[in-house]
Amino acid sequence: MDILEAKKIWSEVKAELRMTIPDHAFYTWIDTMDAAGFEHNTFSLITVHALAVQIVRQTYFNKLNEAFQKVLGQDVEITITYDDDLAKKYEIEKRKEKTRESKKPRSIIQEETPESKAMENLSQMQSFANLNLKFKFENFVVGENSRFAHALAYSVAQNPAKKYNPLFIYGGSGLGKTHLMQAIGHYIIFNKPNLKVRYVKTEEYVTDFINSINPMQKSRGKKSADAEFRDKYRNIDVLLMDDIQFLESKTQTMTAVFHTFDDLLNRNKQIVITSDRLPKDIPTLPDRLRTRFEMGIVTDITPPDFETRVAILQNLANQISLEADFSVYEYIANNFVNNVRELEGAFNKVTAYASIEQTQVTLEFAKKVLNCESLRKAISIEDVAKSTADYYGVTISDFKSSARSQKISSARHIAVYLSREITEKSFENIAEFFNKKHTTMLYSYEKIKDEIKMNKDLEHAVSEIKASLKG
Repeated sequence: MDILEAKKIWSEVKAELRMTIPDHAFYTWIDTMDAAGFEHNTFSLITVHALAVQIVRQTYFNKLNEAFQKVLGQDVEITITYDDDLAKKYEIEKRKEKTRESKKPRSIIQEETPESKAMENLSQMQSFANLNLKFKFENFVVGENSRFAHALAYSVAQNPAKKYNPLFIYGGSGLGKTHLMQAIGHYIIFNKPNLKVRYVKTEEYVTDFINSINPMQKSRGKKSADAEFRDKYRNIDVLLMDDIQFLESKTQTMTAVFHTFDDLLNRNKQIVITSDRLPKDIPTLPDRLRTRFEMGIVTDITPPDFETRVAILQNLANQISLEADFSVYEYIANNFVNNVRELEGAFNKVTAYASIEQTQVTLEFAKKVLNCESLRKAISIEDVAKSTADYYGVTISDFKSSARSQKISSARHIAVYLSREITEKSFENIAEFFNKKHTTMLYSYEKIKDEIKMNKDLEHAVSEIKASLKG
């Protein structure tokens, strides 16, 4: 097809998209694309923004398909390619336009246009591109395990700092806490471009804080390191802090977090926090910080049930246009039950092998790849306790007794640590099994977690007990 005809079609498609996509997103991602050709039922688009290839495909591709269908009366294949030459020309034109505007008398300078606002927002998008673009509300599968947490997260995204502030989401590893948190960030960036969002892992925050108090970092040009640190985490509208449990025992950093949260909350800024446990279960957390965490709303995400696991697998298949029998999803969902991460890992393993071997994903093929029938039954707290007791020459009865001898006490600490790590059972469940207080279980877990980093003999013992459980 003639390029002029392709450009005419694209102009009509844009007119359709203009009515369905918010201004800032339209002017940033859609209006800056151009038609490059239409051959063999494939419409080729080029863009001046490298980030647009991923963002349009993952956020606006359905609307793009619908608009082409409406204009052409048929479905077409769509390709989007970043064009470096076009990008350079675009930047030159933008600089020229900016120069022309700066030379105009203030009285006749035009109002800021939707496009200029959108382009200003683009720099923000690129600054926070560490948000994983697959973590959006659109592809979060809601089940009974996450329904309340999802509803709260969506409400916060729609109305930041209006209620549920801070929002504290807790649950085991791989259940979707980070997905929901980053979905909030994406929603706000795409729908409320005037708000500044910052996503940070707690470990990164700790590193930034240490650098800010390091004497070697104190003089760096116009701003001191501590001033840069304060600006980074306080000059924002929405703070998303992941894995807050890593704060434990870091006294100075806890103080910095308290002052950061206090400043943001006093200025009515939104805070969202994730953790693998409740605030009251994070050892050494000061009351003033715990109360900040709990002053909004606290919600949990639990492991998904069978129906939700199947829906998650079907959603993953839809994302890559995979067709497979329902029995494949059933098989994976029945054998990977602890969290979404391991479920997705099993799915990715099957599809990767299928791609390499260029074969269909059938039940027989999934069984061959995953070999779940050879896997042991799920490990229980009792299994862990027995293996640990055998290793140290004590008994489960010793663990449950009030005996305080060094041998029994040390072995019990390790059994508690492994029970939490391997079974992912709650501290309440572990405490019930060992006939001990909840706080005692927390202490045992944290003690071994800290010691194992420095004690090679302990690390070796833990590895051997784990190996015996796999055997």
